[in-house]
Amino acid sequence: MNIEIKNAIIESASISISERGHLDVWLGLDYADAGHQGFGEYALYLPPTYTHHSLMSPAGHHIFRIMEIAGVTKWSDLIGKAIRVKADWNKVHAVGHITKDDWFCPETDYANINPKTK
Repeated sequence: MNIEIKNAIIESASISISERGHLDVWLGLDYADAGHQGFGEYALYLPPTYTHHSLMSPAGHHIFRIMEIAGVTKWSDLIGKAIRVKADWNKVHAVGHITKDDWFCPETDYANINPKTK
């Protein structure tokens, strides 16, 4: 394997739920006159449908749940989607699917990760 250090321009960036159902992040790279390449294909979050699921990545869980609630597979597709919210004048406490009883409440989901930070 001949690993090189090269300069690249990021030409695209996406967060998506892959065809296999896990959270993915991809960068499209442009090497100027030397072609293009993608960087990604790491499972950043495995949802509860995976037998080895655990909430080890709050960032991955947070992004995945918002996308799941809105019914999208790409972060950029969130724009224009309808959701429900549980909110008061000071804070949105949870977001929910527009028709299903599926809610994402970060305070509840993260309660057991690091209880000392509450």
